[in-house]
Amino acid sequence: MSFLTFITFTLLLISLGSLYRVIFGPTPHDRLVGLNLLVALVTGVMVLLAVLYKRDIYLDVALVYTMLGFISVIAVTKHLKGKGLSE
Repeated sequence: MSFLTFITFTLLLISLGSLYRVIFGPTPHDRLVGLNLLVALVTGVMVLLAVLYKRDIYLDVALVYTMLGFISVIAVTKHLKGKGLSE
């Protein structure tokens, strides 16, 4: 097993802990932080897989996934504050 494969599996295991926080978080704010961490960890896994398999397209997918994760965090934050998405 290579070092990159080991790091990928480690990030996936940490992602399971973050997914637990998203599903069973006591408050919506805890769930939001868990979701933000999950997006970051999955992005890291995508980048490591792009390096491991030497595929540039995975980097593009990781970039789009990161942008969508950022937009979703902003949308959920506005929803939790009670403002509409158009404001």
